[in-house]
Parts: sequence; C-alpha cells; structure tokens
Amino acid sequence: MTATQGKVPEKRPAFEPAAGLLKPTGYDPRMPRPAATVAGAALVLLRTLGGVIVLAGIAAGWDGLLAAVDSAVEVLTPGPDDRRTGLVLVVAVGSAVLLFEAMLAVLIFKGYNWPRGLVMLVATFDISTTFFAWSARGQDISVQNALFSVALDILVLLALSSRSAAAYARRNEQRS
Repeated sequence: MTATQGKVPEKRPAFEPAAGLLKPTGYDPRMPRPAATVAGAALVLLRTLGGVIVLAGIAAGWDGLLAAVDSAVEVLTPGPDDRRTGLVLVVAVGSAVLLFEAMLAVLIFKGYNWPRGLVMLVATFDISTTFFAWSARGQDISVQNALFSVALDILVLLALSSRSAAAYARRNEQRS
C-alpha cells in the first residue's frame, strides 16, 4: 500500500457499471488538493481573463457597436448621455459578473463544492446554447466567436467533474 493510496481516489476503468459511478467517495479531510481542482480553478480564471478582454473590447468599440445596432433597429437614436450611461451600465454589470466568476475560482481552489457545481452548470449551459445556435440557425463556430470559450468550457467540465475533484470538494462531508 503506497502513501498516497486512500487519499486520492483510484482511476476508474472505462467500463465501470453505473452503480460504481454513483458510489460516494471516501471521507478524508486531510486529502491533498488534486491537480484537477487546481486546473479547474485556473481554467475558470482564464475564462475570467477572457471576459475582461471581451469587456475591454466592448468598451473600446462602444460607439461602433451602437452604430451597428442603430442601423439594424432604426427606432433607436441614443443621445450622448444615453451612450455613456449604457456603457457604464454594461461595464458595471460585466465587471460584477467577472468578479463573481473570479471568486468562484478561488472557492473552487479552496475546495468548496457548490461553486464547482455552479461553474459546471454554467459551462454546460454555455456549451448547449452554442450547440443549439449552430444547429438551429447555422451559426458558424470559429475562434472569433465561440470556439475558444467552448473549448474552455469543455476543459472546465473535464477538470471539475473528475472523481478526484469531486472527492476533494466533498472531503469534509461525513457519510453515515
């Protein structure tokens, strides 16, 4: 028996029956942080960094974005104050969402289970909406519009849904 045995769950075979997959992981509050948890938290931070870049791009091209909306919807004619207020609102809401996402990454790194589940749920929703946009409307999936974020979402799901990441997030839950 090695020193790490009992602390990190064993790798599962690909043909494991469903009953084995549903079996809870062991209780071990001293379990070391697995690489999957570190990678998952780092990927969530990378998504946050991507969001900061997108938000900065939106702020930099705000007037052009509004001009494109104006040409598509002729009813909108925002004045200078409306443009500024809209930009402040978009940047404020976007910053709050990105700050929340960064906090989730820290909580995942610390080993909390609810942020891990929430991030996996959001990643699943993002992947699903991208798929439905592609299948229903024929929207192209390219690096410019969705490929990078979908790839990050898939990697986040793979890292955070691993047995070791789940065991680490649930290491303090005693089972009867």
